[in-house]
Amino acid sequence: MTRALWDRILRLVMATLSILVIAVGLLTEAMAQEAKPTAPAAVEEKPTTDFTVSALSAYIWRGQQQTRDSLVLQPSMTVGYKGFSANLWGNLDTNPYSTTDASYSSTWTETDLTLSYSKAFGPVTAGLGYIYYGLNAPNSGAADPLDSQELFISLAGNVLLTPTLTIYKEIDHYHQWYFLFGVSHTFEIARMIGLKLAGSVSYLLSDDASTYPEYDDNALPTTDKFSNFHDGVISATLPITPYKYVTIAPTVSWVFPLSDDAKNEMKGRSKNGQQENYFYGGINLSFAF
Repeated sequence: MTRALWDRILRLVMATLSILVIAVGLLTEAMAQEAKPTAPAAVEEKPTTDFTVSALSAYIWRGQQQTRDSLVLQPSMTVGYKGFSANLWGNLDTNPYSTTDASYSSTWTETDLTLSYSKAFGPVTAGLGYIYYGLNAPNSGAADPLDSQELFISLAGNVLLTPTLTIYKEIDHYHQWYFLFGVSHTFEIARMIGLKLAGSVSYLLSDDASTYPEYDDNALPTTDKFSNFHDGVISATLPITPYKYVTIAPTVSWVFPLSDDAKNEMKGRSKNGQQENYFYGGINLSFAF
């Protein structure tokens, strides 16, 4: 058994143990709550579950083009209780892009696991978490890309526009920091219809030029580390709730570079080496209870 395979097994075991630790903590907390006398005015907090499937015209991650000229399907499941949350997310590329007409062994390209905890402190909600990115080989016979792991912390203001700062740190292979600041607001159009407008800006700080380099004006990687403003995103979503537990949400997004360094990198990482911004959209179908 190769060392790489042992590393993958170890990471999956660590992720599984993390889930078990959270599950045990939730069970212990639930049992403790049952043992306590219930106050007459207390409202029992119940676990929440959300199932979402998104059908989008592209998959763009932090300004990086992951698909081209194909529909992607992204199923997601989230379970939450008392501030704890576990999410499992995947990406299915219905027509993987290849400049060489490579034979694709699988259109399932990614599986992510996110574990997090958040708590409100007056007008501020603080959170922390862990993300495991499981990446699959792009074509038959190719080696799987190195999986990625991140830790993150977040601060959100419980005020108008919900300003939120999230800091991500890659702890496995792609050594970099990613700072993301976003705002959003939902306007009520009708009883069952809203309009959510959101925007974000980011800064990327690389720790290692070999795993996350700066790109030159020819969209080629250099021996320097990337350190600059990265991608911006503007999006509009129209959530429609025809039933209590069901939401249908058409959405559109525009992703664009915030600096010349980001423009060079987004070009270099694009599927054709030429594209630097992306406009895409689709629809989200959610069932939550």
